[in-house]
Amino acid sequence: MKIAIGNDHAGTAYKKALVNYLKHQNITTNNHGTDSEDSVDYPDFVHPVAKEVEDKKVDFGIIICGSGNGAAMTANKHQDVRAALCWNAEIAELARKHNNANVLSIPARYVSEDEALEMLKVFLSTEFEAGRHERRVEKIACK
Repeated sequence: MKIAIGNDHAGTAYKKALVNYLKHQNITTNNHGTDSEDSVDYPDFVHPVAKEVEDKKVDFGIIICGSGNGAAMTANKHQDVRAALCWNAEIAELARKHNNANVLSIPARYVSEDEALEMLKVFLSTEFEAGRHERRVEKIACK
């Protein structure tokens, strides 16, 4: 499995913790985020993640900013990207099961690192249910 990850200054510590976890799971990561806590513009770090998901160069994306909103809005501009802003493991599970989300957006200022890690674990281990949800997901993109 291969995952692209991007973050702004609010998500630097979270990214480091998540990448460390993924490394121990033998999951390859492409780091598109800042490694600094100096203020940066989140779109500069989110667009490369979304582009890799859009181009199917990675299996999933993880994006992290203060609220998670700006990152999700940015990623969702890309075709076939379904970025889900999640604030707990249950929402992360439903985003995968019902929406076939392929990008996890984490609000670093509103969840703990432990909560972010739990969301990631659930996100990666949950399969899309398809069925009645598939036709809904097919209606999301503007093509």
